[in-house]
Amino acid sequence: MLNILKGNYTDPFNLYATQVPMRTPISCVLDMTVYLTGQEKESEIISALQKLISELKKDQAKEFVSSTICVSQCNKTEESGRHYGVSMSTAGRNPARILTGGSCLSYWELYVADAVMTYYPKKEKKTYFDGTIKIPEHVRCQTFSLTDRKEMAPCRSCSNLFGLITSDTKEWPYGNCAEVESLTNLLKKGKVLEEEVRPTSETYTKENRERAIAETLKEVTQSLVKMLLFKWDKKFYTPHGLTP
Repeated sequence: MLNILKGNYTDPFNLYATQVPMRTPISCVLDMTVYLTGQEKESEIISALQKLISELKKDQAKEFVSSTICVSQCNKTEESGRHYGVSMSTAGRNPARILTGGSCLSYWELYVADAVMTYYPKKEKKTYFDGTIKIPEHVRCQTFSLTDRKEMAPCRSCSNLFGLITSDTKEWPYGNCAEVESLTNLLKKGKVLEEEVRPTSETYTKENRERAIAETLKEVTQSLVKMLLFKWDKKFYTPHGLTP
């Protein structure tokens, strides 16, 4: 089986020790699930992920398990296109920092990434840069537990990043929540909405943004030093053939 996989999927085996992934494996699985199931079939998509995660938990594959899924829509009508995201699935603080920083630099929508970099990596807001955004009230951004499908209120981190209304006081590591990926997918498809949520802070300048990017890159690089046998070539791995 290993030889078959190496023959059919050479890139992951050749690049796993030199390139940083843009996102977690289950994020890629989510894309495939949405494509195969149909973007509008929200309930079926959630059920499919729940089934997969249940099996992974049995195998104790915690690094592949997300705890929540978020659904975002440009407005709250039934006909509005749905855009999905899952929470970060990593095992340990160091891998989470690498994946979060890498996603900011390579995958997440520009304004979403800038909002996360405002706090990354220490959960402290930068004094020189504020890329946080305000999601309009007409936008649906709803998160569910992948354990029992119960709706979950935005955490304090998502409120700080995106202006989502919440009474929750829990502040998770910034970039960890499913809202980040879901809003990324929504804003990438909606240029009018993307312009509507553009950061407005006086500190949101080209120079300050470049400084935040440099600090994020530095953090990822330093975190990778702790990974044995990994020598980063400064490239990000792009999975191929996952979506049409």
